Amino acid sequence: MSVSIGGTKPATPAGGKAEHPPGKKRKSPTRVSPALYLFPLPAIAVTLVFLVMPTLQAFQYALTDWNGFSASFNYVGLDNFIRAFTGDSLFTNALANNLKFMLVVVIFQTALSLVLAMMLTRNSRGSVLLRALFFFPTILSSVSVAFIWKFIYDPNFGLANSTLDAVGLGALQSSYLGNDTQALYWVAVTQVWFHAGQMMVVYVAGLQGIPRELYEAAEIDGAGKWQQFKSITWPLVAPATAIVVAYTTIQSFKAFDLILGIAGNPPKASLDILSTRIYSSFANAEFGYAAAQSIIFMALIALVTWLQRRVLRLTQKQE
Repeated sequence: MSVSIGGTKPATPAGGKAEHPPGKKRKSPTRVSPALYLFPLPAIAVTLVFLVMPTLQAFQYALTDWNGFSASFNYVGLDNFIRAFTGDSLFTNALANNLKFMLVVVIFQTALSLVLAMMLTRNSRGSVLLRALFFFPTILSSVSVAFIWKFIYDPNFGLANSTLDAVGLGALQSSYLGNDTQALYWVAVTQVWFHAGQMMVVYVAGLQGIPRELYEAAEIDGAGKWQQFKSITWPLVAPATAIVVAYTTIQSFKAFDLILGIAGNPPKASLDILSTRIYSSFANAEFGYAAAQSIIFMALIALVTWLQRRVLRLTQKQE
């Protein structure tokens, strides 16, 4: 048995194994109870039944001419996909509308939510109150928001034209939703108003995680507000920006209830987007064709989201 002298550690025995103090047992590795593996099973079952199986069935139906009611159907291969891109002007029009709608909403909603968050980062009473006010539209239903803005845009007695006339700007009055070249962009304004407060909260969380010492050091070095934003704020809120852009993109593709609430069912061609076009195909008993459109819809969202993440990463690297 080794002896410690002068505070030195006891020597290791010749066998190479250190001796343990008497009366103490070596801790055994923690064992996971097999019962714990049963807990994920309900979630896995729900995912399989309500997500995986319907998705696989959609791929199956997309290759058929099934009308949704008959017991029999024919396999048509890729005809539904070819028809969507080459033989259906309504689908290509809805695709173009959706891409324009998505682009406008992503740019303006991301910019507005970031500006609001930067103005309301501090946890003062006034900032908390304003955050709650800006977040309030998010808790409303899409149908309620649609009817509110449908009244605002009414060209005869709507709030927008009435306000412009009251302040002497009657020359700027518009028919809004009645103008086919502008209608989609006015709905985009509604979408931005609807969800900017929600994305503001994400940015507030990201901004509050940036150490104040970085801004203080930048001020000592003589950096202005724009330089601080470019070199500190923007790179460090990259994770929040990725969340905001991805979520806003998905929202813009899923603006089904907002479009129908504002434009009616079916919406006119200038307000038709992919989700409303797919719904119309289902309503017309073209289940096979609608399934093919749904797969294109899903692939498009995945592609756009992936491209956005790549662009954001490249932007942050350049900064």
